[in-house]
Amino acid sequence: MKKNIGPVNCLYPLPTVLVGADVDGKPNYLPIAHVGIATPKAITLGINKIHHTGKGITENKSFSINVPSESMVAETDYCGLVSGKDTDKGALFTNFYGKLKTAPMIEQCLLNMECRLINTVDMGTHDLFIGEVVETYCEEKILVKGVVDCGKIRPFLFDMTSRGYWKLGARFADAWSIGKTFKK
Repeated sequence: MKKNIGPVNCLYPLPTVLVGADVDGKPNYLPIAHVGIATPKAITLGINKIHHTGKGITENKSFSINVPSESMVAETDYCGLVSGKDTDKGALFTNFYGKLKTAPMIEQCLLNMECRLINTVDMGTHDLFIGEVVETYCEEKILVKGVVDCGKIRPFLFDMTSRGYWKLGARFADAWSIGKTFKK
């Protein structure tokens, strides 16, 4: 029998990323796990309005998505413990810029996406930023036949319920194929 636990969002765990934005002329990074895909080339971010990074996204109309590996969990978590108002989080990393020139990215992350802000939706305590992926940058070592192999990135997941980080498991089935074996 199922138990009613109230209106709890149980879509966790979700991938942890470092969102980059220039704020007051400096690179700033915020770890979040509220990232979604609106279309194949559009990313959504839910960011609480208290965070410094949102100011830079709004001002510059751009942001980056940086996917840290398991080996970067301490730096990533630290970026969530301190505010960019008081701490130069850009100094923690080797920063680079792409086509937009206003969305800082982290060299140490194996995968980076540079995004142009296309819309902001006011959700009360949070802003939902919607960005178009303008360019994706990655280390060649994570590519297999020209496609990103997430197992080679070794991203980690965040679970709000347990307030913990989780490792990604192994690939176990082929999409748009395994279902063909299902018989009623």
